[in-house]
Order: sequence, then C-alpha cells, then structure tokens
Amino acid sequence: MNKTLGKYRKYLDFSFFSYTSFSIKKQTFFAKRLSFLIRAGIPILESVSVIRRQAKSKSEARVLGKIAADIMNGQSLAGSLAKFKGIFSSFMINVIRAGESSGALTENLNYLADELRKKELLRKRILSSMFYPLIILIATFGITGLLIVYIFPKILPIFKSLNVELPITTRAVIFLSDTLRNYGFWILLGLVLVVIAVILLKKHMPRFQYFYDGLMFKVPFMGKIIKNYNLTNIMRTMGLLLRSGLTLTESILITADTTENRQYKKALENISHEVIKGRGMADHVRKYPALFPEITENMIAVGERSGNLSNTFTYLSEFYENEFDDLTKNLSSALEPVLMIVMGVIVGFVAISVITPIYSITQNLKVR
Repeated sequence: MNKTLGKYRKYLDFSFFSYTSFSIKKQTFFAKRLSFLIRAGIPILESVSVIRRQAKSKSEARVLGKIAADIMNGQSLAGSLAKFKGIFSSFMINVIRAGESSGALTENLNYLADELRKKELLRKRILSSMFYPLIILIATFGITGLLIVYIFPKILPIFKSLNVELPITTRAVIFLSDTLRNYGFWILLGLVLVVIAVILLKKHMPRFQYFYDGLMFKVPFMGKIIKNYNLTNIMRTMGLLLRSGLTLTESILITADTTENRQYKKALENISHEVIKGRGMADHVRKYPALFPEITENMIAVGERSGNLSNTFTYLSEFYENEFDDLTKNLSSALEPVLMIVMGVIVGFVAISVITPIYSITQNLKVR
C-alpha cells in the first residue's frame, strides 16, 4: 500500500495545478483508449495511469494524474471527471456515470468515443464547406481594394487635370477611394471593435446570443446547414444517453446543457419541464416548428408509443446527418456561380469607372 501511495504521491499536491482544455479529439482518444484497456482486463486506476504517461503536455498529465489520485481514493471515474467540467463535457461525464452504474462502462466508453468522433467530423465538414466561399470573398474584396486604393489613385490626377465631367460611376469610385485612403484605418478599427463587441455580447448576454442564434437560421444557404448540424448533434446525444440507461428527462436536460445554440437550448429546457409533468415529448416538440421539422415530431411520437425512443433518436441523427452531408456537398457548387457573379459585378464596376472617362477623353481629343 505504501508503495502504491508513493507511486501516486506526486499527483496528490495540486497547488501548482493549472486547467487546460481537452479538444474533442483528445476526449475521443481518452474514451477509446480507456475502453480498450479496461476490456483487456487492466484495472481502471492503472488504465488511467497508462493514458497519463502517453499525454503530450504537462497540463494534460496533471489532469489525468488528479483523476488517478481520485480513483485511488475510492472515487468514481465520473465523479472525478465532474471536477473538470470546463474540460470534460457534462455529456461525457453522464454517459460514463451511467456506464459505471449499469456495469457497461466499456460499452459506454466505446459509444462515447464514436459519438465524439462523429461530432468532430461534423464540425470539420461545416468548416471545409465554408473554406472555398471564404477564399472567393477574400479574393474579390482583395482585388477590389487593390484597384481602388492603389491602382485607381495613380490615374486619378489625369482625370482631375482635364476639365471634363466624370461619369457618376467614376465619381462614386473616387469618393470610395478617398474615403478608404483617408479613413481606412478607422473603418477597419471600427469593424474589429464591432466583431469584438458581438463576441463579448454573445458570451456575457444570453438574450443577445439567443437573438443571434435565431438570426443565423435565416442566413441563406448557411441557415439550413446550421439547423441540420444542431439537429444531428441533439438527436445523436439523446439516443446515446437513453441507450446508456438515463431517463428521458435526464437525457433532455443533459442534451440542453451540451447544446451551444441558445434557441435549441431554451426549447429543450422548456420541453423537459413538460416531460417532468408526465406529458409526452412529441406534443411539445410540435410547439417549435421553426426548430424541429415535422418528421421529428412524428418519429418521436412513434418512438414513445413503441417504447423505443433511443433507436428513434439514432435514426433521426442519421437522417439529419445525411441532410447535412448533402447540403455541405452542394454548398460550394450552389455558391460558386453567385460568388463569381458578385465578383464580376464588383470588378467590372471598377473597370468601367476607369475605362469610361478615358474613352470620353480620347473622343474629345479626336474631335479637336
């Protein structure tokens, strides 16, 4: 016993402890490797210690060392993870707690790893789907800015030296060029401050985030993608929690806690209050048609009648994931012609603003 205590004594003093954030990838690795080690017959304390030795940073090793120390002192794995709610999500903690209570920890850890991996893949897909449109937008405004701020001012003196009336398009570009050159820094600073203000308001004002999240659903192309992304995660989380042995009310509350979108979070919290009173979930999902399509309500009603809600939510998660995949695959092809037209119009407008007065001047010179 003394040898065991000595082995882990260095993890018991955490006065120097600093918290770190575990990415979804790291949480997936932790759940998958822990499941593998426990299934191989290695005690949970030793399994956590093995994973700690494989940690790539000191902060991760400290977190895992604290977990090992808690387990050594008789605490459950979920109880120890609950001390690090800023690191491990309540979704992960409750799935592990349910596994420990039911004696199916290895199975739950496997399910958890798969679900976390799928969430990470969904996030990567939405980022990759936005990469190409973002590049086009940056290129469009970059070329336009180069023409207006650097190229156009070089030929502007020629226009000003001749007493000719410039077309309205040219005058508009001159005004824009002067504004950007004289006040460009302040405009950029103002935009940065607006972005910072929005981020701070989202973080510290739930009402603003609620409004912002609802507004994002109305954005063309992206609104439907964001909605399917949230529905996929919500349905998958509900299915896994119910399969792990948690009650419907517990599953809804945990799902609400792990959902980032305030619109869905509020809706799920309201639905949970009604379910606690003994009412069916489908009846209250119907109250939020803007968030939950009709198929969700119908399938949940079928699942409640058959007593097989976990499979219903799993089916719905796969359904919305397929919808999400189709939307993200078609996003680039749908946005490409729109962005190219916008780019052509902007660059063409600037080009015409330069060419038109030059053509007018040459015509006057020929007449003379």
